[in-house]
Amino acid sequence: MAQFPHAQFLKSAWAPEQFPPDRGAEVAFAGRSNAGKSSALNAITGRKELARTSKTPGRTQLINFFALEGEYRLADLPGYGYAKVPERMKRHWQALMSAYVAQRESLAGIVIVMDARRPLTDVDVQMLDWAHAHGLPVHVLLTKADKLSRNQAVAAQRRVLDELPDSDSVQLFSAVTKLGVDEARKRVLEMLRGPGRRLCAR
Repeated sequence: MAQFPHAQFLKSAWAPEQFPPDRGAEVAFAGRSNAGKSSALNAITGRKELARTSKTPGRTQLINFFALEGEYRLADLPGYGYAKVPERMKRHWQALMSAYVAQRESLAGIVIVMDARRPLTDVDVQMLDWAHAHGLPVHVLLTKADKLSRNQAVAAQRRVLDELPDSDSVQLFSAVTKLGVDEARKRVLEMLRGPGRRLCAR
């Protein structure tokens, strides 16, 4: 499956007025802190250091935008749900992500990144509700699946599927073993292309 040879960091945004021009199409990656968002984004694009990874939960405090080609982008949203982040920062992140999902006309879909060993949380459900309220397709990556046995991983996928509407898709994923990377990349491309859109990857 093709990768994204032209992917590069575009800019970071602390507030909506700092977002890139609202043209073309972009897919956002969202998820709890330390769920593996940046690693997933790097694996899907085939760029090892495109998104900065950290073992410190809550480090990503901005929305980071990555250019693909033309007017196509990926966005790495701040990790949510980390208890040690100050309350004021939590409120800022929530307002920033809410504004992003509500106002961003070029937003073509959301990839929600979850640790396969953890159940859906209230903040995961809130992100899902935001996406559904705006008619956005959702694809759930159950990351770190390599840390589970095959039976445990399949059971985890089944549990999440049972809690989501049929319109959402769910898959097992591991940035370490590359499990599910091609499937995830294909889904991101489908979201970006949308009806009548064209995006080339190699």
